Amino acid sequence: QVQLVESGGGSVQPGGSLRLSCAVSGSIFSFDAMGWYRQAPGKQRELVAVYSSGTDTNYADSVKGRFTISRDNAKNTMYLQMNNLKPEDTAVYYCNADRGTVVAGRTRYWGQGTQVTVSS
Repeated sequence: QVQLVESGGGSVQPGGSLRLSCAVSGSIFSFDAMGWYRQAPGKQRELVAVYSSGTDTNYADSVKGRFTISRDNAKNTMYLQMNNLKPEDTAVYYCNADRGTVVAGRTRYWGQGTQVTVSS
């Protein structure tokens, strides 16, 4: 029932920009939290940027000032604008949406992932 489909990944040089999109099958308002995660080879999946509650946002320290999360409610689409990309940003990026809460229990939905590669 729930589908999240990412697009916009690719290969760029350091300092370049990409905008990732996540098309959500259900209404954005039906989710309690949603955002972007990434996983580099050999590393744990980490939070990049998230709408934790309502319009409140949280960013990983490593991307603050460079990445911006946004969403278009009418289009049921979430975005991640990535500027001044660095090689360490190279990872598979995943769109995420949650129903429920960490405390009470949640169901997590994930996109298939899109590869972002930053290299010279």
